[in-house]
Amino acid sequence: MNMSKRPNILLLFTDQQRYDTIGALGNPLLKTPVLDRLVERGVCFTNAYTPSPVCVPARYAMLTGQSPHKTGCVNNQSMPSGYTSLMEVLASCGYETLGIGKMHFTFDDPREMWGFQRRAFSEEVSGAPGDDFIASLKEAGYQHVHDPHGVRSEMYYIPQPSQLPAKLHNTTWVVDQSIKFLEERDRNRPFFLMTSFIKPHPPFEVPTPWNKLYRTHQMPLPKRPEGYEHLLTYHNHFQNRYKYRDQGTDANLLRTMRAYYYACISFMDYNIGRLLDYLSETGELENTLIIFTSDHGELLGDYNSFGKRCFLDSAARIPLIVCGPGVEPGLNSTPVSLLDVMPTCLEAAGVRWTNDLPGRSLLGMPEEDRTVYGQFSEGREGLYMIVNRRWKYIYSAPDNKELLFDRKNDPEETRNRAYNPLYREAAERMRSQLISYFQKEGYTKPLSGNSWREYPPLSIPEDPDALLLMQDPEWSLPVDLRDYYEPLV
Repeated sequence: MNMSKRPNILLLFTDQQRYDTIGALGNPLLKTPVLDRLVERGVCFTNAYTPSPVCVPARYAMLTGQSPHKTGCVNNQSMPSGYTSLMEVLASCGYETLGIGKMHFTFDDPREMWGFQRRAFSEEVSGAPGDDFIASLKEAGYQHVHDPHGVRSEMYYIPQPSQLPAKLHNTTWVVDQSIKFLEERDRNRPFFLMTSFIKPHPPFEVPTPWNKLYRTHQMPLPKRPEGYEHLLTYHNHFQNRYKYRDQGTDANLLRTMRAYYYACISFMDYNIGRLLDYLSETGELENTLIIFTSDHGELLGDYNSFGKRCFLDSAARIPLIVCGPGVEPGLNSTPVSLLDVMPTCLEAAGVRWTNDLPGRSLLGMPEEDRTVYGQFSEGREGLYMIVNRRWKYIYSAPDNKELLFDRKNDPEETRNRAYNPLYREAAERMRSQLISYFQKEGYTKPLSGNSWREYPPLSIPEDPDALLLMQDPEWSLPVDLRDYYEPLV
């Protein structure tokens, strides 16, 4: 096969970016001129979902093409070995595979390449041995910055200006390294480049003057429909406690969160523009398939909740744009998933892969109804989803709770129909379809016969200081002050 004719593949990957955060797709407040251009050039999937609403299993599912229940990677846990990655397949077929930024690989080896031939390492909880971004800060004289991605723990959801100038910020560094790798690449081979950002994952921190791009009084309040409490599950309550967000609300703080969250996205948009400009200047853009997406969303105060670990759209629905050679621009409402990324890349590369993949290529995907699935954790903590164009059904094992949303008549997900007698048939049909799917897959952990397995309900401790998140590892403290600090991890 003539390698020079095979398209390059650029996977632009963000962390915790909601589906409704691109200007051209209907957000009038957000400035995303670069992503807007991708929207104009490409096909935008408006019903894209994560297979698991948390970092590690979402990434593992995308890069193996396998569902969480198949691999057993259903939480932020150690990644199981033995599964072939998209990068390994492409490398074996002649692609040069390059990885920049946050991967959140949790293998035993923190510098696992997993098919990447070259990597520039940077993770959100930075400071691990070999973190290339931290090394660059020290080289630039910024070794005094102990929280280069923002202060976590008690400050996790407190908007904050970056402690770094824009030219040294991680978002800038990810694109700088991407361009550097492209400058040094083997031009006799097509490339696969995964440019992976840490933002807009909290803390919501952005360098000046970008922190003033959006102001509090411009921002809307989060979506909190009447009776929203009935739409929450155990994991919502757990996360609100875990992330210091369960002791009351401040409307202006919530709006400031959104302002900084949006600023993180606009700053990424600007830097993505630098990368696309480089590809254009070097004549590579027209032969590059570009996929832009994210691992999951962010509740951002919707339903008075924060974080992810939830299948409400705010947390589980993601942006997904595909553009490049042969892609017909437009909007496509077919339900899709990150599981479709690997088949898409393999088709673009002309690779025939014998392993069964549950996903489908997004290239030329027709407008049609389709069913996609999601899972977070399992056993007594299991959370499961099935969604098509009309219905979304969720089952939460920790509280033995069902949710059913009528996506046609209630697209904002304001009312649970699962226990409404007028929707009994729809609830039973979606429940049965999800249970049958797991049965056919041979996955019976959540099942008892043709029903859900029931567990004793989980609850949150009454003590308001229980379960709080602590993420201040010892390396982040000045050596001469460590004797004054209580150990946090």
